[in-house]
Amino acid sequence: MKGPREKIVYLPCIYRNTGIEAPDYLATVDVDPKSPQYCQVVHRLPMPNLKDELHHSGWNTCSSCFGDSTKSRTKLVLPSLISSRVYVVDVGSEPRAPKLHKVIEPKDIHAKCGLGYLHTSHCLANGEVMISSLGDPKGNAKGGFVLLDGETFEVKGTWEQPGGAAPMGYDFWYQPRHNVMISTEWAAPNVLRDGFNPADVEAGLYGSHLHVWDWQRHEMVQTLPLQDGLIPLEIRFLHNPDASQGFVGCALSSNIQRFYKNEGGTWSVEKVIQVAPKKVKGWILPEMPGLITDILVSLDDRFLYFSNWLHGDLRQYDISNPKKPRLTGQVFLGGSVVKGGPVQVLEDQELECQPEPLVVKGKRVPGGPQMIQLSLDGKRLYVTTSLYSAWDKQFYPDLIREGSVMLQIDVNTVEGGLKLNPNFLVDFGKEPLGPVLAHELRYPGGDCSSDIWI
Repeated sequence: MKGPREKIVYLPCIYRNTGIEAPDYLATVDVDPKSPQYCQVVHRLPMPNLKDELHHSGWNTCSSCFGDSTKSRTKLVLPSLISSRVYVVDVGSEPRAPKLHKVIEPKDIHAKCGLGYLHTSHCLANGEVMISSLGDPKGNAKGGFVLLDGETFEVKGTWEQPGGAAPMGYDFWYQPRHNVMISTEWAAPNVLRDGFNPADVEAGLYGSHLHVWDWQRHEMVQTLPLQDGLIPLEIRFLHNPDASQGFVGCALSSNIQRFYKNEGGTWSVEKVIQVAPKKVKGWILPEMPGLITDILVSLDDRFLYFSNWLHGDLRQYDISNPKKPRLTGQVFLGGSVVKGGPVQVLEDQELECQPEPLVVKGKRVPGGPQMIQLSLDGKRLYVTTSLYSAWDKQFYPDLIREGSVMLQIDVNTVEGGLKLNPNFLVDFGKEPLGPVLAHELRYPGGDCSSDIWI
């Protein structure tokens, strides 16, 4: 937390589903207020293929290797959600101008792991890199984990025992002092790939469980059904390596659930925050959920942040008592229920009127808050607005036409509170090859969603 202020961030930018036939790329953005290039994309590294759907990223090494002087954070690992390729990018040689180091082709992952559709990448204390999967090579649901050598980036096989994959996959977090890893579920790639169909929820094709794994034995030991928890996406243990609890954001049911270890060593889960749906007209369903798509825990384990991609608000909760989070900050950044849009709110348990559209530096912001990243000192929150290209196209067609944006929120870390910085805007609608969808944010020195302490 006492590290230097962030000066650049890396974001994957996606052209799949936008109608622009160009490869996805890694953008480097200058976020140093003292720099003449503040709020500008200073470098673009295009991938050598089309339609990969870059999504999340992770490091070759992180705080799990603290104290090992042979390790340095020089390679950013970029798994592709749709193509199943993995790109390894050298950010160490020239941080402001990354270059491609290695490409791992899908056939290598298919052959050695029987997995595909890759999502979260974390490095492990032994130097390996572990990447979660959503499916098998044919797009059926399969929650397994690919292991890469952290030096050569050769595919080593699966982390889980043969035949031991979870029925669905998405995100994961591990906590070795409790010999545990917990993974989450989105849906089969074939189900979510081309858009969201509410009938698939009725058919039970979307995730509603957490999977608890024995970290040393590499096998699943418990499956936790979520009461009123649909599509558990991002999962975060508290950063304290002794902590035996954390939070998961359930997107469709729009609640935050706390998972925790029982005295007997088993794990349980309970709902601690519920975002009320809004009754609406002019939308795909009669009730609109908030759609919690990203969550973060500050490095001091004091605040929880999450985004409601559809309702359009970003929230801060004090989690000093993790059983009873307390709302301390909220800011509206666009969304589906803004005034003058196609959706009319008929009944709202939270707001008295529909929020105003967001205009920053003269640009009306399309979409809603989605991926979030917190500065190490906890005082600045960065936000992007794209979720996944096929869902962007369905829920926010304006995002496809105008591109996504990156915004910055000032955080009050004393009493709590969130305030938009009106002077910060990165407009990805003005990119050289046309409007693009920017996704997850990473700092060169690691951050509160990339790093795990052991």
